[in-house]
Amino acid sequence: MAAVGSVTLEVADPAAAEAFHDAAFGLGAPIRVRGTDEPTTGFRGFTLSLVVSQPSTVDSLVGTALDAGATVLKPVAKSFWGYGGVVRAPDGTIWKVATSAKKDSGPATRQIDGIALLLGVADVKASKRFYVERGFAVAKSFGSKYVEFESRSGQVTLGLYGRRALAKDAGVPVEGTGSNRIVVAGDAGPFTDPDGFAWETASVRAA
Repeated sequence: MAAVGSVTLEVADPAAAEAFHDAAFGLGAPIRVRGTDEPTTGFRGFTLSLVVSQPSTVDSLVGTALDAGATVLKPVAKSFWGYGGVVRAPDGTIWKVATSAKKDSGPATRQIDGIALLLGVADVKASKRFYVERGFAVAKSFGSKYVEFESRSGQVTLGLYGRRALAKDAGVPVEGTGSNRIVVAGDAGPFTDPDGFAWETASVRAA
């Protein structure tokens, strides 16, 4: 089964981006950064989600992200699916922090249970076929709306969303041009998918 090993964000200032990840979320691997001067404007076509267990963790992580320089795209709030909010990092990356729980079940923590990479694609069904042909196993599929692929413990979960729907979920306009500023590493690469997302070859190990 193919899987994501790491996600590299291409940023103008790698040291500043690493400092943000540490201060905001306590993140290291599998999120990496490297420098680039590739031009980009507007929506880059992807979001990263931090999945946590309870609302107090969402509040804590979003709070430290804002303290570290992030800006709010969608304020933290309850919804029919749970509790969460969306912020944009100083380097432009969109982060969603969410839980399916609507009430705390224990003491507040900052534990991140999972990381998900959502790619906004032009044709969900076509992109699903593309990834299945490269060894990805489907975990969830909702027709032309959303696909989630299987992942093992400690790995980044890969999902496909319609580009317009993903932009709406993130609270940003759908328009965007230039580089996606992201490179995904996994054992199915190297390749570039139908929407221009680049993959590199890397071994993948479960945590």
